[in-house]
Amino acid sequence: MMNTPHYPHPIIAREGWPFLAGSILIAVLVSFWSLGWSIFFWVIAAFVLQFFRDPARSGSTEPLAVLSPADGRIVVVEQTLDPYGERQALKISVFMNVFNVHSNRSPVDGEVLKTQYFSGKFFNAALDKASLENERNAMVVRTPAGHLVTAVQVAGLVAKRILCYTKAGNTLARGQRYGFIRFGSRVDVYLPLGSRARVAIGDKVSATSTVLADLPASTS
Repeated sequence: MMNTPHYPHPIIAREGWPFLAGSILIAVLVSFWSLGWSIFFWVIAAFVLQFFRDPARSGSTEPLAVLSPADGRIVVVEQTLDPYGERQALKISVFMNVFNVHSNRSPVDGEVLKTQYFSGKFFNAALDKASLENERNAMVVRTPAGHLVTAVQVAGLVAKRILCYTKAGNTLARGQRYGFIRFGSRVDVYLPLGSRARVAIGDKVSATSTVLADLPASTS
């Protein structure tokens, strides 16, 4: 189930290669001029390196498990309207700060029914209003069992680029990389009513490794 464009695990996300190369080049050049000043630029290069790290992950094989699409902290667990799937749903939101891995991974196996991009503002992604007012990209997936799962990449205060590599008709496997958000953001996941949350507000989660919830046994 992997006909969505993807890439071999690179350790450092490909989205960061230009930034890392540029920061290292500047640090090297400054080192020739002043070792003291170069420390500042090497610190910047180290920050860029940690921001764009993309570690390999493995996750649960339980058929109804929904895996976290991102690293970060849980900021929302509530029943609300899924405006993209047009239904009531269980919403779980993961907030990513600049020290988290920002590679986004599919929470479930399934077929992508649609993706939709929305331009918007750049409020702090930890705020509730960011879900509907910030720049964002929504993806609705139908699992093999018929469950609808929506994952929404939401830009944050300093995030300026949302990248999504999938489109309607593609299939995704749980844990497969499908996007990236640069410099602070969140991912909202909307699940069918009857899903059982396995995380709580304040919990720290890891993409793919953490199970966010269990889908209901039936789609009826």
